[in-house]
Amino acid sequence: MLRQTLYSLITLCILVVHGPILAAEDASALLTERYESRLAELDVTNADAHYQLALWALDQYDKKAKNIEAYDLTIAELKRALELDPATPHAKALLASVAKQHKDLEKQLNPDFLKMAFAVIGGLGLFLLGMKNMSDGMQAVAGHRLRRMIGAITDNRFIAVVTGLTVTCLVQSSSITTVLVVGFVNSGLMMLHQAIGVIMGANIGTTITGWILVLKIGKWGLPILGVSAFLFLFSRSERVRYLAMTFMGLGMIFFGLELMKNGFKPMRGYPSFEAAFEWFHADSYFGILKCAAIGCVLTFLVQSSSATLGITIGLAAVGAIPFTTAAALVLGENVGTTITAWLASIGATTNAKRAAYFHVLFNLIGVAWITAMFHVAMQFVSFIIESSFGVNPIGIQLSDVGDPAKFAALVTAGIAMTHTTFNITNTIIFLPFVRQFAQLLERIIPDRGVKEVPHLAYLDVRMVETPAIGIQQSLDEIVRMSDTVTGMMVSLKELSSGDSMDEKSKTRLFEREEALDLEQKEITEFLGQLLSGHVPHDVTEEGTRQLRLADELESVSDYIVNILKLRLKMMQEKMKLSDEEHAELTALHDKIADYLVFLFSHLRTPSADVLMRANTDGDAITHLMKDSRERHLGRVAAQHVSPLQSLIYTDMLTGYRKIKDHGYNIAEALAGQK
Repeated sequence: MLRQTLYSLITLCILVVHGPILAAEDASALLTERYESRLAELDVTNADAHYQLALWALDQYDKKAKNIEAYDLTIAELKRALELDPATPHAKALLASVAKQHKDLEKQLNPDFLKMAFAVIGGLGLFLLGMKNMSDGMQAVAGHRLRRMIGAITDNRFIAVVTGLTVTCLVQSSSITTVLVVGFVNSGLMMLHQAIGVIMGANIGTTITGWILVLKIGKWGLPILGVSAFLFLFSRSERVRYLAMTFMGLGMIFFGLELMKNGFKPMRGYPSFEAAFEWFHADSYFGILKCAAIGCVLTFLVQSSSATLGITIGLAAVGAIPFTTAAALVLGENVGTTITAWLASIGATTNAKRAAYFHVLFNLIGVAWITAMFHVAMQFVSFIIESSFGVNPIGIQLSDVGDPAKFAALVTAGIAMTHTTFNITNTIIFLPFVRQFAQLLERIIPDRGVKEVPHLAYLDVRMVETPAIGIQQSLDEIVRMSDTVTGMMVSLKELSSGDSMDEKSKTRLFEREEALDLEQKEITEFLGQLLSGHVPHDVTEEGTRQLRLADELESVSDYIVNILKLRLKMMQEKMKLSDEEHAELTALHDKIADYLVFLFSHLRTPSADVLMRANTDGDAITHLMKDSRERHLGRVAAQHVSPLQSLIYTDMLTGYRKIKDHGYNIAEALAGQK
């Protein structure tokens, strides 16, 4: 199959470059030979004879072959007839008509490829930029809703599908949604069977791009872009600015598509292009597979199904390729778009790989069954489109409709309906077997022999393209950091309770501190990338707050380890705390541990009230610490404690005070203070 596809692509290139030239040379030689034969028998002084020869030459024109020589000979003979007899009937009118047709055909046969390329590339660039602006604007307006939707995913497969569909409609990219899903699974925030439901919903959601293009507002793309740009530049309201960005993106999409259509128009009549696509008609099973393979390869290369969908619609809307060919290309684009999630899974956890591989499997199986039933599916799509437009899109040509705008809307709706029908039907087939597919993927990709610890660094960089969801992801990581700190406080108390320490527990506490150092670095780098883009003000504030929280949590873990090191130093020096000293430190430890637990419980629900409670509890801890210091100084004065043990004890108190101070900084961050 791969060899045949490569052969077809090579043949396509040869045909584009050489095919029409060879065919034109053969046709030209045959026509010239027949013309010279007739000319030899002609009375060269008879104007009517030249006129009749002109009619014969005109009759030799082949619309399919586009042999322009027939027009050349017709014009030459009509001019000779008029030279001999200016009053030759109908000669002048026919000459004017043929001259116009000759000029139009010459433009078709010799298009300005540079101008075409500029129009297509510029249009595609505007189209993609419009998609990004519309996505950014919608995310900014609906950011909180996006975060709630991601957090609401449960074991209900239908809710997961609806979530994937809605998120993809808002971010305007199934690739981004699936990369997000891979990231969530990688970090342990989403189960595999939940991810499968979201991915299926994302495949349905991506079809909205085609339906947006069905709207008959192509000519209004530039005005929409202009008005929205003024609102975006001069409005003081952030919400209005992001709404304007959304519509500015919409205007760019339509204006970019119009530019692409204008760039593709000359290709409609270009013989090289027509001859090349004769090899890629979706009129047989092999032809369908070839078209799907091309769509897949193109999407692999550009890593954007929106870009290839825009190109496909642009070609089909001007009649450059048939509707069925465009439909088969779109099916291949569904497979090609899976490359993004697959790349995001490289280096990720096993479960994240399974989620990415499901995306590939879902589309591959779907394309396999729909290509086998392609003509049945096309009949269903054509029935729906015909009931709406009154015209069957299969086999339709621009000349059959007459109105270019109506033809473009008809074909675009057909492509959008094909895309939607495929993904909805595929989801209906897969949905009852979500858990079975999860089990199958677990067999195909077995767990590794070692325990995997997910990190934020494994998330794909495309996460920063969705700030509303990315900021939620980083908050989840910060909550995980706080859970680790809580566990470290518990371990520190256990390790400090006796005269000896469990080696495994001690080693594990040090490892936790190192892991928090790495995680704080990863969160800082991630938020730095996220905030460097054009993000809403509330996301910027939240990101700044999270940077501070991550730094404070990492500092708390450092002081926990410092206290443990002081305990170890006492053991090395054969020192032992008195029962009174041990009780004082234990009471202080418990008070600070409860203080941190209270603060951590408000990480997801920050408010100014947290600071009031933190002030009260913090003052109580400070008083407890001062009392412990004063009692300790009394013991030192009574010479009950050695100088070195006194220094270690006061350093422990200082360590606990530092933990309390960093906790208070966390309270300030939660209250929104700088």
